[in-house]
Amino acid sequence: MIGFIVLAVVMLAGAVGVVTLRQPVHAALSLVVTLLALAVTYVTLQAHFLAVIQVIVYAGAIMVLFLFVIMLLNVEGQAPPPHLRWLPPLAFATALLVAAGIAVTAFVDRAPLPAAARVSALQGGSAEQVGTLLFSHYVLAFQLVGVLLLAGIVGAVSLAQRGSRGDASGARSEGASDTRELSHG
Repeated sequence: MIGFIVLAVVMLAGAVGVVTLRQPVHAALSLVVTLLALAVTYVTLQAHFLAVIQVIVYAGAIMVLFLFVIMLLNVEGQAPPPHLRWLPPLAFATALLVAAGIAVTAFVDRAPLPAAARVSALQGGSAEQVGTLLFSHYVLAFQLVGVLLLAGIVGAVSLAQRGSRGDASGARSEGASDTRELSHG
């Protein structure tokens, strides 16, 4: 239990870092810490397959994708504009309200634990057990996650193209003015 508490504190600290750090690369590295702590939590639960998948897919491939998008968009940590100064306190108050709601719901409404068949199907978290459960009971959720990831990629590419078009047109107009100055001079 002490190991879980330590891992939970590390995961919460990493999650807070993701939200509060101003530099996007630092926030992404904080997310890596959170994902690795989650993988260690899976190891403590004897779900070694899930831990390996967590490290390879999320801490590896997805984080490389995040860092690539951050570098592609050339995002820098910036202070919020003056007209949005009210947003951080509102977001903090909303987060506190949501956390209080979750805590009240967890302690007041004691929902029954998942069915024993589903829990036993995930014992050890082998690839066969996870795949069978994922593609039978949770196939709609699996497909919706795929659509959500596709929408995120399309959005990132469109933002990057819009930014590169603005840079390219600015470079062309500056180049054109340099050419005109040379021909007149």
